[in-house]
Amino acid sequence: MEKSNHTVTEFILLGFTTNPVLQLVLFVVFLGVYSVTLVGNTTLLVLICNDSQLHTPMYFFIGNLSFLDFWYSSVYTPKILVTCISEDKSISFAGCLSQFFFSAGLGYSECYLLAAMAYDRYVAISNPLLYAQAMTRRLCISLVLVSYTGGFINAIILASNTFTLDFCDDNVIDDFFCDVPPLIKLACDVRESYQAVVYFLLATSVVTPTVFILTSYLFIIAAILRIRSTQGRLKAFSTCSSHLISVTLYYGSILYIYSRPSSSYSLERDKMVSTFYTVLFPMLNPMIYSLRNKDVKEALKKLFKLAQSKV
Repeated sequence: MEKSNHTVTEFILLGFTTNPVLQLVLFVVFLGVYSVTLVGNTTLLVLICNDSQLHTPMYFFIGNLSFLDFWYSSVYTPKILVTCISEDKSISFAGCLSQFFFSAGLGYSECYLLAAMAYDRYVAISNPLLYAQAMTRRLCISLVLVSYTGGFINAIILASNTFTLDFCDDNVIDDFFCDVPPLIKLACDVRESYQAVVYFLLATSVVTPTVFILTSYLFIIAAILRIRSTQGRLKAFSTCSSHLISVTLYYGSILYIYSRPSSSYSLERDKMVSTFYTVLFPMLNPMIYSLRNKDVKEALKKLFKLAQSKV
């Protein structure tokens, strides 16, 4: 019997497995990943805020990326942990909507922010002498605000269209969080207009930033090739390598999940890919931007020395 979305009061999250032993193992793994994510992103934020050497446009954007990753992982992981150890796998309709909205808003914002970071790298490499004058504090704040605003406007559009679908199959979500693919599987009939909205948001939030980033890197490569010394070229490229790795991992997984028609969704395969960009990626970002970064390492040493001197 068909039932509209107004009669659905909760959803059941199946998670990864029903095996209690594996659920306990997954609980420990996700708890460890979440702990590292919180510590890594918080530490990077503290370093950027407290060390004057890191008060530059590049680190301003990295700090905002850490801020987004901190909350992005917090939208998903606590519920995943509860699902792993609790017999109650349910999530209320309002809870599912909230999780969906905030994850979409933070995710879209990160897409735009990564594009803004590509522009920052382009300015830094093509006009190093005018970098400080070009990337003013006002411009940096404006780019971040536009990223957040655009991200959450898109989230409102996606959430309002998704949660007005008619869910008539059942309320069991074969995933560990509320996302487009599993929710579409529950819908009675996915209208072409809804698929058009998804593709529109994909074009404006993922494809357009991707094209902008690729264009920026074409100009960056051209600027690097104009540098005469090999050492100078390597130094210039090293300032972009972390951002390039981050963009490739994040955009690659999102495009894989959302660029296909709904008929080709494979929940088991998509579940593994979505685990990467929702849970693992926020943990990796602080490592990507700090392990090979001398400025961050120096700031961390200063923080440790300051902490030891107060003990």
